Amino acid sequence: MTGSAEPVPDVIDALWVNVHLGTMTGTTPYGAIEDGALAIADGKIAWVGKREALPPEIESRSTKTWDGEGGWITPGLVDCHTHLVYAGSRAREFELRLQGVTYEEISRQGGGIRSTVFATRQANEAGLFRQSAHRLLSLLDEGVTAVEIKSGYGLDRDTELRMLRVARRLGEMFPVTVEATFLGAHALPPEFEGRSDAYIDFVCTDLVPEVAAQGLAGAVDAFCETIGFTLEQTERVFQAAQHHGLRIKLHAEQLSDQGGAALAARYGALSVDHLEFLSDAGVEAIADSGTVAVLLPGAFYFLRETRLPPVQSLRDADVPMAVATDCNPGTSPATSLLLMVNMACTLFGLTPEEALAGVTRNGAKALGLHGRMGTLEPGKDADFVVWGISEPAELAYALGANPCRHVVRHGSVVKSRKFALE
Repeated sequence: MTGSAEPVPDVIDALWVNVHLGTMTGTTPYGAIEDGALAIADGKIAWVGKREALPPEIESRSTKTWDGEGGWITPGLVDCHTHLVYAGSRAREFELRLQGVTYEEISRQGGGIRSTVFATRQANEAGLFRQSAHRLLSLLDEGVTAVEIKSGYGLDRDTELRMLRVARRLGEMFPVTVEATFLGAHALPPEFEGRSDAYIDFVCTDLVPEVAAQGLAGAVDAFCETIGFTLEQTERVFQAAQHHGLRIKLHAEQLSDQGGAALAARYGALSVDHLEFLSDAGVEAIADSGTVAVLLPGAFYFLRETRLPPVQSLRDADVPMAVATDCNPGTSPATSLLLMVNMACTLFGLTPEEALAGVTRNGAKALGLHGRMGTLEPGKDADFVVWGISEPAELAYALGANPCRHVVRHGSVVKSRKFALE
């Protein structure tokens, strides 16, 4: 989409020129506009298009002009699946697994998710914020302007609410849009050992209503798996979420095909995530519902999995595919979304354009934010990144590189990093 049908605002707050634009719209690769211009007013994109087509009144009304120095602008990156609020580390478990100790043995020794639950329950709110902020800052340094943060390492009332309050505070303290998700049905806490139905009762009748009443999350998630919760238990969580006006997401088909994706689709889920064991029927269900398929190559890599998600089937069915870090202490301690873009290409077979769409347009859709962000279009939030690259495929290509020059959020430059070489 080029230009704008709306009248030019009286004041243009900023104008970016000498840039190429990866708008992520239309039918051309990356929605590319070479030698483009982008204008901002009141924190929104007011105009985007070819520099030569820029209306003269936009230039005359601009209060500041930025030189993009021949770089590329893309929408701000969206990390649509993280668990980045937690305490402690599981590096020792990683070392043990490399030595041949099984996950089950580690769990019996008090490790696994229970060790993270114990550490998170022990952490006060200030300490939890500090640990989580470091992880968030790594994401922001690479151009992330929106992030989803799940709870799920408390599994009791006080800690789950504390995690969600920390997520909210992160969004208040840093230049990033935070979408919080309540993941009480993540695992069975030790005090409910052997009583999974009782725990789901607690989640549905105590926690979901309180999370909704306090406005601490916009969505509910669950882990529907043989080592998580059954299809019937998951549906009870969905019903509670729906009753209290919360949207639905789901960890689905990561280790086996439980039919969770089709269930989530019936409830109009924003996304289903992981999907290595997604069946053809599951693909058809989410295609019909408009649910986003979120691919998590970090967990696939870290766990040394071999079963690939059905990318070609998702592609053939026009299912939007998002890509995220799945930042968590046990299976994907990743804080680089650009690395996940590369892994989505090298491990899962996405094209660089599909992977970039996965962390922009489709990542925003997976959070229900596609009306505000994810593409460069007039009327959307002026959240974007200026990259020092010669073509968009470089974002998927260079391992460990961070070509981010500027990050703009709501029209204001919140990060600049430029290097002068003598």
